[in-house]
Amino acid sequence: MCVCGCQLTLLGRGVQAHMRCCSACQSPLSPPHHPHVHCYGVGELRDGEAPAHLLGRRLRWDHYVPVQLVPQLERLQEANAGHRRHRRHRERACPTLQLRAGLRSEPNERSISPWRYRIDEDENRYPRKLAFAECLCSGCVDVKTGRETTSLNSVAIYQTMMVLRRKPCPRPTGPGLVTFEVDYIRVPVGCTCVLPRTGR
Repeated sequence: MCVCGCQLTLLGRGVQAHMRCCSACQSPLSPPHHPHVHCYGVGELRDGEAPAHLLGRRLRWDHYVPVQLVPQLERLQEANAGHRRHRRHRERACPTLQLRAGLRSEPNERSISPWRYRIDEDENRYPRKLAFAECLCSGCVDVKTGRETTSLNSVAIYQTMMVLRRKPCPRPTGPGLVTFEVDYIRVPVGCTCVLPRTGR
């Protein structure tokens, strides 16, 4: 006799699912077997966060820069709330490089492929908020003139990051219950200059 099932193993630095299911043990007349899925009600989730036991003791999302930057960006948004309407049309413009102010500015402002950060929010993802980089120039900034040149192109740099996706539990569970699945997403973390593509 074969016992079918699925086992979820939590590791210290991440979450890995080891599925050990045997389909051969089911008879042709038996109903299809679904892997056991842990379902959670609203009362078990605090502020939309994932259950603590899924995160592991050493798994800390706040070690990731896209997570660390979110509180800073939120403070800046609150501080600039009164000027947002007047600045919105200029935010995406390619800036002019200010050599004198370079030592006092951040790397994303000193770069010849400058970028800014925005908050990407997904209520079905944990972490729910992440800082995404956005290139400010199509080309790159010429260090001699301080102005944009199209002889080079700005492109985003991506980092693969593990997240948890919240999904409805499969039937026949009760309504309103959710489960979490591991997913990997590409997060833009900065920009760099590259040679433009040329046709053959």
